[in-house]
Amino acid sequence: MTSLPSWMANLGLLSPIIQAPMAGTSTPQLAAAVSNAGALGSVGIGAYGVDQARQHIEQTLALTDRPFNVNLFCHQAAAADAMREAQWLQYLAPEFARFGAQAPSVLRCIYESAVGNAPLQAMLLELRPAVVSFHFGLPEQSFIDALRAAGITTLACATHLDEARQIEQAGVDVIVAQGMEAGGHRGAFVPEQDRLMGVFALVQLLARECSLPVVAAGGIMDGAGVAAALQLGASAVQMGTAFILCPESAASAAYRAELQSEQAQHTAITAAISGRPARGMFNRLHQLGRDYIGELPAYPMVYDAGKALHQAAAAQGSSDYAAHWAGQGAPLARAMPAAQLVQTLVQELEEHRS
Repeated sequence: MTSLPSWMANLGLLSPIIQAPMAGTSTPQLAAAVSNAGALGSVGIGAYGVDQARQHIEQTLALTDRPFNVNLFCHQAAAADAMREAQWLQYLAPEFARFGAQAPSVLRCIYESAVGNAPLQAMLLELRPAVVSFHFGLPEQSFIDALRAAGITTLACATHLDEARQIEQAGVDVIVAQGMEAGGHRGAFVPEQDRLMGVFALVQLLARECSLPVVAAGGIMDGAGVAAALQLGASAVQMGTAFILCPESAASAAYRAELQSEQAQHTAITAAISGRPARGMFNRLHQLGRDYIGELPAYPMVYDAGKALHQAAAAQGSSDYAAHWAGQGAPLARAMPAAQLVQTLVQELEEHRS
C-alpha cells in the first residue's frame, strides 16, 4: 500500500486521492461515498448562501463519519460597471430571442465571497468540517488562523509560484497546484496574472520551492496519472472530471452524454460563462466569448446572464449554453460508482508503483 503524507495520515485517510469540490456537480452523496472509500470527498459551497451551505455540509455529515473537504470561493467583491454589463446583455439579446426569451434588464451579483463573510465563517467554525479549502485566493488571515485553531486542515489553490508563496506565508497547511489542464474555474488569485502552467511543471516547481505538501490537480484521470504526479513530488492528487460520471454526482443527463461523446475531446477555457476563466466542453457561450470585442463584466455578474440564457435554452431542450465543466482528460472519464472508482484508482496506482 502506498505510504501517505503525514497530513493525510493524520486525517485517517487511506489513499492519496481528493475528489475535487466541483460546486454544482459535487453532492453530499458523492463526497460521502468517496470519503467512506478512504479518499477525501469534497463539497463546494461557493455557489450557495449560508443556509444552503449549512444544509449541504450537514447532509454530508449525516452520510459519513469520515473526513471531507468544504471548498470556499474567495474572490474579491465585484465592482459594478453598468456600461459593461449593459453591453454584454445587448450582445446576448439575439441569443435569448432564439428561444423566445428576453435578456435580463440588469445583472446581479449572485454569489457571495467567503472573504469577510462573517455568517459563513461562523457557520463553518461551528460545524468544524475536517478540511476547508480556498479557491480564487485567500480569506482574511484571522479566519485562516481561526480554522487552524479549531483543528481544521486548510488547503488553498495555486496556479503559479507567487500564489503558492502567499499560501505558505498565510499559514495554510497544503497547496493545491492547479494545472491549466484542470476542468472548472481557474483558481488564479488575479485572472490576468494566470500563467497557464501545466500541472506537472507546476508540481515540480512548487515541490522544489515550497516547504508545504503539494496536491496535483488537472487532467489526472487514472492510477497511472496519480503515480506520475506522486513521482514528480506531489503528496496527493485532486481529481474532478474523473468523478462527474459517478451516479452520485449532480451532473445532468445532457452533461453525462456530452462527456461520453466526441465533444469531450474539445475543452477550452473561457470567461464568457461566469466572468472568470474556466475550462469546460466547448459550447455556444465559448464561441460568443471569442467573438465579443468588448470587455466582459466581472464575476459573478456574467454568470447571471449565462445561467438565464441556459435556462431559456434548456426549457426548449438545448444545452448549448450549459456550464459543462471538464478538464483535458475528459475523454478518459469512466462511469462507475464513486467507491468503485476510488478502489479502481488505488489498484491502478499500486500496479504502476510495483
